[in-house]
Amino acid sequence: MKTIPLPQTDLTASSIVLGLMRIEALDDEAIRTLFHTARDAGVTVFDHADIYGSERHGCERRFGDAVTLTAAEREQVLIQSKVGIRKGFFDFSEEHILRTVDESLAALKTDYLDLLLLHRPDSLVEPEEVASAFDTLQAAGKVRNFGVSNHTPAQVELLKGSVEQPLIVNQVQLSITHAPIIASGVAANMAGLDQSIDRDNGMLDYSRLTGMTLQAWSPFQAGFFTGVFIGDREHYAELNDVLDELAAAHGVTPSGIATAWITRHPANIQVVLGTTKPSRVQEAAAGSDVTLSREEWYRLFTAAGHTLP
Repeated sequence: MKTIPLPQTDLTASSIVLGLMRIEALDDEAIRTLFHTARDAGVTVFDHADIYGSERHGCERRFGDAVTLTAAEREQVLIQSKVGIRKGFFDFSEEHILRTVDESLAALKTDYLDLLLLHRPDSLVEPEEVASAFDTLQAAGKVRNFGVSNHTPAQVELLKGSVEQPLIVNQVQLSITHAPIIASGVAANMAGLDQSIDRDNGMLDYSRLTGMTLQAWSPFQAGFFTGVFIGDREHYAELNDVLDELAAAHGVTPSGIATAWITRHPANIQVVLGTTKPSRVQEAAAGSDVTLSREEWYRLFTAAGHTLP
């Protein structure tokens, strides 16, 4: 398993993150098998959110009920959760952040989160309230590190004006087929080409310049939960041909190559898996060790439909 340093911290983390948004319907043994398969494959980061599940903290509660960690085991993993999405609105108020973290800790049956992310931008954010909440959580030992999800560089800078702690992670949607944070830069200054539109305000370059780790969610999704591109020959025949060819050449699966396409980037992007299948975790872990050549990386990029000017 490829590992990366998390800038602005003394932490080293796996390049694969196991996302646990779909575990609510699994029984305890299936959750334990998924967790231990991930650990055996080298995964050290486990991703939650208060909204995952049929009710708030549903998936966190299932994880906490199924997985019992000794103090030593707990120190060997990084557990992160997210806060801010409520039914019909977003909420970064101090009261909501503090209450939600307490609920998450109780559900997960842990004393602390290694990382807390603000989940989607709250247009009504008051950075001073976020700063106060983060200070309280850090002083109480409830949260060790902080970050965001789906935030633009300016939104991060707005928070930085008040928040004292480093914002070390930004979790964003990224796959070979859904790659605006990469594709717009490749096609910069091309009038009339949709790909050249910068929808993220230079998020990728900003993250590299400021030492923020990007975490890629939906790494196998074609778009915003529109289905996976792997095996979809109706819409992505050329891409699947290249995935199959490179998978055979590198001794991994197409899912492994789709993972390798993300981990190959020098920004050290982590890949957040949303699977409940242990075999998929193993496939992605194997792919993280593959280093694609520049030619291979760009072949996948263009086979996915992106333009090289």
